[in-house]
Amino acid sequence: MLGITDNEFRRLAEYVKAHYGIHLREEKRPLVVGRLQHVVADRGMSSFTEYMDEVEADKTGMASRQLVDRITTNHTFFMRETEHFRFFKEQALPFLYGSIKDKDLRIWSAGCSSGEEPYTLAMLVDEFFGPRKAGWDTKILATDISARVLETAKRGLYANEAIAPLPAAWRSRYFRKAGEGRSAIDPKLAEEVIFRKFNLMDPVFPFKRKFHVIFCRNVMIYFDNATKEKLVDKFYGMLEPGGYLFIGQSESISRDSTRFRYVMPSVYRK
Repeated sequence: MLGITDNEFRRLAEYVKAHYGIHLREEKRPLVVGRLQHVVADRGMSSFTEYMDEVEADKTGMASRQLVDRITTNHTFFMRETEHFRFFKEQALPFLYGSIKDKDLRIWSAGCSSGEEPYTLAMLVDEFFGPRKAGWDTKILATDISARVLETAKRGLYANEAIAPLPAAWRSRYFRKAGEGRSAIDPKLAEEVIFRKFNLMDPVFPFKRKFHVIFCRNVMIYFDNATKEKLVDKFYGMLEPGGYLFIGQSESISRDSTRFRYVMPSVYRK
């Protein structure tokens, strides 16, 4: 097993923090080595120093993208933290439906991983609007830093066991059979989600209009407090007045340092 020295781990961790905001604590060292040692070996290198030299020198960005793909954990599932979806359907959507005058509902799933979250939101929106959807733009922006999981999300293929927690009516309406033991997102629903690669650490968010809802759940657990506070402040600036921010149930925002108004655990409002 290839080892990593203290200096090598510190260099790698500082690079990842500077470029992606991810704070690799010391206890993550075995994970880093386990996920990257074969990458280093496949390149014919004998140390992480050689590997980081290549990452930092690569002008194409491909080596850096592979690095972040390897070290990020993309674990999610349909209906994760169900209370959020219930609040979104019963509280947020009725308010937004009644208050948005131009019929342009803007929702951002930031850190969308393999697509379960934005597809669930698309199902909720479709069910809520029903025949009232005529004239509305309800497409959902779904972004992630990992090109690998975005490709999975775009394919929209899931094991039948993965979609089992969804209501039977949803499984019938929004999925179609795709071979043994798998189901695919219905093409009409797939058109409602726009997937893009995006780094939340980019200094400027390039969106022309503000959002009504931002879901950024179980992403900020990888950031230190200073990084998290800066990102939360950016989210505040990217929301319309009255807009909602959903974060993970294991996450929190300091009420002393934020302009957001607390609504319920892990739900905030501008």
